[in-house]
Amino acid sequence: MPRPKHQLKMASKYVANGLNGQHTVTSLNRWSILNKQLPAVDKINTIHVYDFDNTLFQTPLPNPKLWNGTTLGQLGSPDIFVNGGWWHDSRILAATGEGVEREEARAWDGWWNEKIVELVRLSMKQKDALCVLLTGRSERGFSDLIKRIVTSKKLDFDLIGLKPEVGPNNERFRSTLNFKQAFLECMMGTYKHAQEIRIYEDRPKHVTSFKDFLADYNERQQGLRGPPTRGPITAEVIPVAEIATNLDPVVEVAEVQHLINSHNVIVAQKSHKGRNERLVIRKTVFFTSYMMEPEDTKRLLALTASSLPDADLKYHANTIIITPRPCPKHILDKVGGMNAKMKWEVLAIGSYDNSIWAVSVRPVPPTAKYHTEQSTPMVLLATRRGARPADSGKIHNWQPIPPDQTFIFETTVGEKVMLRIEPEDSLDHENEGLFTPKGKRKHGADNDDSRSRQFSGNNNNARGFHTSSHSGRGGNQRGGGFRGGNNAAGRGGYRPNGPRGGKGSGRGGRGGYRSLDDVGTREHQGSYGASVPVSYDDNFSAMSQFHPGAPPPLMPGLPPGLPQYTPPFQQQHWQGGGGGGGGSGPGGGPDLQNFY
Repeated sequence: MPRPKHQLKMASKYVANGLNGQHTVTSLNRWSILNKQLPAVDKINTIHVYDFDNTLFQTPLPNPKLWNGTTLGQLGSPDIFVNGGWWHDSRILAATGEGVEREEARAWDGWWNEKIVELVRLSMKQKDALCVLLTGRSERGFSDLIKRIVTSKKLDFDLIGLKPEVGPNNERFRSTLNFKQAFLECMMGTYKHAQEIRIYEDRPKHVTSFKDFLADYNERQQGLRGPPTRGPITAEVIPVAEIATNLDPVVEVAEVQHLINSHNVIVAQKSHKGRNERLVIRKTVFFTSYMMEPEDTKRLLALTASSLPDADLKYHANTIIITPRPCPKHILDKVGGMNAKMKWEVLAIGSYDNSIWAVSVRPVPPTAKYHTEQSTPMVLLATRRGARPADSGKIHNWQPIPPDQTFIFETTVGEKVMLRIEPEDSLDHENEGLFTPKGKRKHGADNDDSRSRQFSGNNNNARGFHTSSHSGRGGNQRGGGFRGGNNAAGRGGYRPNGPRGGKGSGRGGRGGYRSLDDVGTREHQGSYGASVPVSYDDNFSAMSQFHPGAPPPLMPGLPPGLPQYTPPFQQQHWQGGGGGGGGSGPGGGPDLQNFY
């Protein structure tokens, strides 16, 4: 079947860049960041090419539980930050796990696709195989870091290709795909005796493009379009299933703050045309609550499982709502302030309209001061599809839990938040809380102590029954809630369409992200950042991986006043660099094809 015209046109570009078939080992070696001699041409019978990000190495992605949809698009766009973005700054990759200095010593254990690692080792042992690592990360920004990562795992590639600002023959590359196909053209032309090539790639879009490119290449080698430069080659492109991973949320927020601070410094110096707005991180507070530990959530659900229907429920069991929005200071003072501890006893279970289930609780001791949104302190257990959590206040019939089955649990005062990046001079509007009834804000009621919310006890202040603690840095741990498993929302589920978020389909059309290896950093990064322990999980369980004694999963105030953060790795080697391609789509934003 004849190929579409656009594919033939694309393939013809690589014929023009093929140097009229004048491929040599010396010229090919100019594409490599390794200082080693390539095998002789007549010694290679097969070529094995491995992609880096989320093929060989499990590269962290922006956490969709931390950032709203528009901000996810901003982080991936090279047109928001003067100094690039998530995919363009080597600091982000360097922050993987516990940082370069610690991870290098243990070869980034847990951050590899071990099946692909095993295949690389087999390629290394095969004497007639050329073993190649090929990534669109910028040569100037990432060469040193990627060499350290690969060396730590004792992987010995014959050739490692990163995207240069300008190719060995003065080529300019508008996208990662453009670069990789030019590289493959040169490599297959050099090793003209190779009978097969295998390419391992995680992005469905690139898998399809490589298949088309190689099919067209073979047609040319059969003399169907111009003189051949070598014989046809058996080609196979192997799709690799990606495994989504995330940074420690504390580190992730700090590194994004680095990006913003560096951007703002450059903007203040007026050293870059366009994108001249200073940026800030702001938070959207959905509610303030007494937050439960994951272990207590499990105990509560196990205790009440027989009272809940089996299907079509969303489970909560993680919080006692104080206010369905940022907590006013006078109420926050009454509950002991952020991070304050308090104990509760489970009393009874109730439901409303067979769609909302909750358990009532009381403070321990009963004389402790507290504040709750509902007249009866309660933990929302579950809601049926379409039910509103605010209707839990309509529960009036409570069935006591047998005394021998009740238990006491401890909570921490905190906020459920999501972060966003905005221009510094934009208005900071408070969002509606999830538990606020539609059409009602109830701000005036916050000052009314005679309201149905309960404040029991005498004139004790928070010290009587609330243990206060100040927020600070959490521990940096791998695994658990920070990395999760196959996070379906890691790249999909978001199609940012805000004033600054842009539109886009992610890798393979599954989300709003650019690839981590698409565009090089454009400016140098500064040494900025902040320690911001974040509560981002829907069930308030993700931050349970902090070290014992560390601050609970809360979000203190964001800029201004962010504390300084020192990342757990040395910074002098990865301060930016690398070229970046650009372009505009029909709507004036970046053309995604330019970055894929």
